[in-house]
Amino acid sequence: MLDLFPVTASRDGGELVIGGVRTSAIAEAHGTPLLVYCEQTLVEQARAYRRAAPDALVVYGAKAFPNVALLQLFAREGLGADVSTLGELEAARRARVPPERLVVHGNNKSDDELRAAARAGAGLLVLDALDEVERAAAAGIRRVLVRVTSGIEADTHEAIRTSHHGSKFGLPADAALEAVRQAGAAGLDVAGLHVHIGSQLLDLQAARMTIEWLAAFAARCRQELAWTPALVDVGGGLGVAHVDDERPPPVETFVGGLVRTLEQAWALHDLPRPQVVLEPGRSLVGRAGVTLYRVGVVKRATEAITYVAVDGGMSDNPRPQLYGGRYTALLANRAGERAAGTYSVAGKHCEADTLIGHVELAEPRRGDLLAVPATGAYTLAMASSYNLVPLPAAVLVGDGRVRQIRRRQSVDDLLAYDAL
Repeated sequence: MLDLFPVTASRDGGELVIGGVRTSAIAEAHGTPLLVYCEQTLVEQARAYRRAAPDALVVYGAKAFPNVALLQLFAREGLGADVSTLGELEAARRARVPPERLVVHGNNKSDDELRAAARAGAGLLVLDALDEVERAAAAGIRRVLVRVTSGIEADTHEAIRTSHHGSKFGLPADAALEAVRQAGAAGLDVAGLHVHIGSQLLDLQAARMTIEWLAAFAARCRQELAWTPALVDVGGGLGVAHVDDERPPPVETFVGGLVRTLEQAWALHDLPRPQVVLEPGRSLVGRAGVTLYRVGVVKRATEAITYVAVDGGMSDNPRPQLYGGRYTALLANRAGERAAGTYSVAGKHCEADTLIGHVELAEPRRGDLLAVPATGAYTLAMASSYNLVPLPAAVLVGDGRVRQIRRRQSVDDLLAYDAL
């Protein structure tokens, strides 16, 4: 199971260690629930993308976990940021991500967001609708991409497919062609095209098909508009392993396959090779994150089901409820013990709040520390304060040191929004 944990994870004296620090010590100092990020895993993933595509612009999909400290870390590794709201843009600015490495997204950008992108000097803005052309020009935006919908369905959960027919993102081919024409007429620098088919991809098939489709569309742009894209943003989407039977390809295999497919497809249509932009999110931070929970009630519900209740749940990780996301776990303070049975891990919320349907554990006891791997992406980023449960803290660990990168919310923080 340690293969699902960060690269620094090990067992020492029967206890889970991450980044050279015992998880019991981390939890004692910072409380639970707690999201623990491994610095070495983050850095290795960033460098893997840079090695796989050294000439590409790699931007972190901040929606996976928008955090100033992580954005700073990735910026030091030469990455930019893909942002889609005023909040994400401000996080990137505070992290001092170089403006030329900012890509601004969004399917319903407000005028305030367009103006903020212009003020920030964002290197690229992705046009997602025809009405954005005039508004982007008026806001002072200069360099844009046009997001086009390929109609190709990724083999992933329907909630995280983004390029199928009927998607709210991007424009169908005819409308995208018109957006390129209108943007040029409005004085915008139309640098290229954008496509993204979805998230948690475990193979290359749909991504390759999309790039081949995009090359044919680029050839159509050349024929009908005398314009060819100098830059192509192929999105992100590479998945991570949350459980043993999920086996995504390595970064080098995935990115290398995309780049080779692009080169071949562009050559087939006699198109000049464009600069590539990549937008990894989950694959940069997913494996790097581990959530620590404290075990409370252990309750036998039926002959087949024994619940292990923890002090978090769907408020800090909604993926099991939203996407049917699957996870596994181990008792971090007793990581060397053999499994005693199969258990269901339940959260504390007033719903069918089950984090893990079935997992083999050593016999759990109140006060044990439960570690759930591969929770670095789309967990705390999508969290809520349901039942007025405060949001967890997050820490960054490396070389035996622990640094808080997000403070724990308090009940006073939550009630401060109520007007009496």
